[in-house]
Amino acid sequence: MASYSTGAEGSSQELLHVLAVDDSLVDRKVITGLLRKSKYRVTAVDSGKRALELLDSEPNVNMIITDYSMPEMTGYELLKKLKESSELCQIPVVIMSSENVPTRINRCLEEGAEGFLLKPVQLSDVSRLCNRVLR
Repeated sequence: MASYSTGAEGSSQELLHVLAVDDSLVDRKVITGLLRKSKYRVTAVDSGKRALELLDSEPNVNMIITDYSMPEMTGYELLKKLKESSELCQIPVVIMSSENVPTRINRCLEEGAEGFLLKPVQLSDVSRLCNRVLR
Protein backbone atom coordinates (compact mmCIF):
# COMPACT_ATOMS: atom_id res chain seq x y z
CA MET A 1 0.00 0.00 0.00
CA ALA A 2 1.55 3.32 -1.04
CA SER A 3 1.52 5.70 1.86
CA TYR A 4 3.06 8.93 0.59
CA SER A 5 2.54 10.79 -2.66
CA THR A 6 3.68 14.29 -3.46
CA GLY A 7 3.97 16.52 -6.45
CA ALA A 8 2.65 19.56 -8.20
CA GLU A 9 3.65 21.74 -11.07
CA GLY A 10 6.26 24.43 -10.51
CA SER A 11 8.60 24.98 -7.62
CA SER A 12 7.41 23.56 -4.31
CA GLN A 13 8.95 26.64 -2.64
CA GLU A 14 6.19 28.81 -4.13
CA LEU A 15 3.30 26.53 -3.24
CA LEU A 16 1.59 26.17 0.11
CA HIS A 17 1.86 22.60 1.39
CA VAL A 18 -1.29 20.68 2.34
CA LEU A 19 -1.29 17.26 3.99
CA ALA A 20 -4.30 15.16 2.96
CA VAL A 21 -5.19 12.21 5.22
CA ASP A 22 -7.76 9.61 4.17
CA ASP A 23 -7.82 5.82 4.37
CA SER A 24 -9.81 5.63 1.11
CA LEU A 25 -7.58 5.67 -1.98
CA VAL A 26 -10.41 7.11 -4.09
CA ASP A 27 -11.09 9.93 -1.63
CA ARG A 28 -7.35 10.65 -1.29
CA LYS A 29 -7.08 10.97 -5.06
CA VAL A 30 -10.14 13.25 -5.22
CA ILE A 31 -8.96 15.66 -2.53
CA THR A 32 -5.39 15.61 -3.88
CA GLY A 33 -6.65 16.46 -7.37
CA LEU A 34 -8.84 19.30 -6.09
CA LEU A 35 -6.00 20.78 -4.04
CA ARG A 36 -3.55 20.57 -6.94
CA LYS A 37 -6.06 22.28 -9.23
CA SER A 38 -6.11 25.05 -6.65
CA LYS A 39 -2.29 25.25 -6.95
CA TYR A 40 -1.27 23.67 -3.66
CA ARG A 41 1.57 21.23 -3.06
CA VAL A 42 -0.04 18.08 -1.68
CA THR A 43 1.26 15.16 0.32
CA ALA A 44 -1.29 12.37 0.80
CA VAL A 45 -1.16 9.66 3.45
CA ASP A 46 -3.54 6.85 4.34
CA SER A 47 -3.78 7.15 8.14
CA GLY A 48 -3.47 9.47 11.11
CA LYS A 49 -0.43 7.49 12.27
CA ARG A 50 1.34 8.09 8.94
CA ALA A 51 0.38 11.76 9.11
CA LEU A 52 2.10 12.10 12.48
CA GLU A 53 5.16 10.22 11.18
CA LEU A 54 5.35 12.52 8.17
CA LEU A 55 4.99 15.63 10.33
CA ASP A 56 7.97 14.45 12.40
CA SER A 57 10.17 14.50 9.30
CA GLU A 58 8.39 17.21 7.26
CA PRO A 59 7.03 19.84 9.65
CA ASN A 60 6.68 22.44 6.87
CA VAL A 61 2.94 21.84 6.32
CA ASN A 62 0.56 24.80 5.99
CA MET A 63 -2.72 22.91 6.43
CA ILE A 64 -4.04 19.40 7.10
CA ILE A 65 -7.25 18.02 5.60
CA THR A 66 -8.27 14.73 7.18
CA ASP A 67 -11.13 12.28 6.92
CA TYR A 68 -13.09 11.80 10.14
CA SER A 69 -13.75 8.06 9.92
CA MET A 70 -10.53 6.08 9.65
CA PRO A 71 -9.38 2.85 11.33
CA GLU A 72 -6.78 2.99 14.13
CA MET A 73 -7.00 6.78 14.59
CA THR A 74 -9.99 8.92 13.63
CA GLY A 75 -9.62 12.40 12.20
CA TYR A 76 -10.88 13.72 15.53
CA GLU A 77 -8.15 11.82 17.41
CA LEU A 78 -5.55 13.16 14.96
CA LEU A 79 -6.88 16.69 15.51
CA LYS A 80 -6.56 16.27 19.30
CA LYS A 81 -2.98 14.98 19.02
CA LEU A 82 -2.03 17.90 16.76
CA LYS A 83 -3.59 20.50 19.04
CA GLU A 84 -1.81 18.96 22.08
CA SER A 85 1.59 19.26 20.34
CA SER A 86 3.51 22.47 20.95
CA GLU A 87 5.24 22.07 17.56
CA LEU A 88 2.15 21.21 15.48
CA CYS A 89 -0.74 23.00 17.22
CA GLN A 90 -0.55 26.03 14.92
CA ILE A 91 -1.23 24.00 11.73
CA PRO A 92 -4.85 24.54 10.62
CA VAL A 93 -6.82 21.27 10.45
CA VAL A 94 -9.95 20.67 8.38
CA ILE A 95 -12.08 17.56 8.90
CA MET A 96 -13.98 15.81 6.07
CA SER A 97 -16.82 13.33 6.42
CA SER A 98 -19.53 11.76 4.31
CA GLU A 99 -21.81 11.81 7.36
CA ASN A 100 -23.59 15.02 8.34
CA VAL A 101 -23.66 14.58 12.11
CA PRO A 102 -24.04 17.98 13.86
CA THR A 103 -22.67 16.78 17.21
CA ARG A 104 -19.56 15.41 15.46
CA ILE A 105 -19.08 18.65 13.50
CA ASN A 106 -19.45 20.78 16.64
CA ARG A 107 -17.06 18.56 18.62
CA CYS A 108 -14.37 18.92 15.92
CA LEU A 109 -14.82 22.70 15.72
CA GLU A 110 -14.71 23.00 19.52
CA GLU A 111 -11.48 20.98 19.58
CA GLY A 112 -9.89 23.48 17.18
CA ALA A 113 -10.69 22.38 13.62
CA GLU A 114 -10.73 25.30 11.18
CA GLY A 115 -13.57 23.79 9.21
CA PHE A 116 -15.64 20.73 8.40
CA LEU A 117 -16.34 19.62 4.82
CA LEU A 118 -19.03 17.17 3.76
CA LYS A 119 -18.08 14.62 1.10
CA PRO A 120 -18.16 14.55 -1.81
CA VAL A 121 -15.87 17.56 -1.56
CA GLN A 122 -16.16 19.99 -4.49
CA LEU A 123 -13.55 22.33 -5.98
CA SER A 124 -15.58 25.31 -4.73
CA ASP A 125 -15.42 23.91 -1.15
CA VAL A 126 -11.64 23.54 -1.35
CA SER A 127 -11.12 26.97 -2.91
CA ARG A 128 -13.34 28.75 -0.37
CA LEU A 129 -11.80 26.95 2.57
CA CYS A 130 -8.18 27.34 1.47
CA ASN A 131 -8.69 31.03 0.76
CA ARG A 132 -10.10 31.53 4.25
CA VAL A 133 -7.60 29.34 6.11
CA LEU A 134 -4.36 29.86 4.18
CA ARG A 135 -4.48 33.45 2.94
